[in-house]
Amino acid sequence: MDIRKVKKLIELLEESGIAELEIKEGEESVRISRQSPYAAPPPAPAAPAPAAAPPAQTAAGGDSESAEDSGGLPSGHVVESPMVGTFYRASAPSAPAFVEEGQRVNAGDTLCIIEAMKILNQIEADVSGTVKAILVENGAPVEFGEPLMIIE
Repeated sequence: MDIRKVKKLIELLEESGIAELEIKEGEESVRISRQSPYAAPPPAPAAPAPAAAPPAQTAAGGDSESAEDSGGLPSGHVVESPMVGTFYRASAPSAPAFVEEGQRVNAGDTLCIIEAMKILNQIEADVSGTVKAILVENGAPVEFGEPLMIIE
C-alpha cells in the first residue's frame, strides 16, 4: 500500500475521533489504531497524585482507603480523566464554571470539558454528591486516569 494512502488514513483517524480503522485492498490490508489492544497504557507522569490515581479507582468501595492510597487526596469518589487533553472548567473563557467546590451535583451533570484533538468532550458526574475538591487548574493538560475532582 502506498505510504501516502497510509498517511491520509492516519489523518482521517485523527480528525474523526474514532479509535480504530482497518482498510483492505485486495490482499493488502492496514489497521491503524490509537492504542494497540496489546500495549500497556502510556506511563503516568512522575507527579505523585496522578501516579497514585489508579489504585484509588480500584478501591472504589473504601473512601478512607482511597484517600490513603491516592497520595493524600481527600476522601470521596475520584472523577478521573477518561482521556489525554486540556482541562477546562467552563464552556468558554467568559462563561461561568460548570461546578464550584461545595456545589451539589447529580449523576449526569456536566463537570468540565476536556479538549482532545480539537474536540470538546463533556465530562459528566457518574455519582451524585457534593464537589469536595477540584484538583486541576483551568487550561492545564491532563493525562488519562489523572484525578480531576473529588465528589463526596
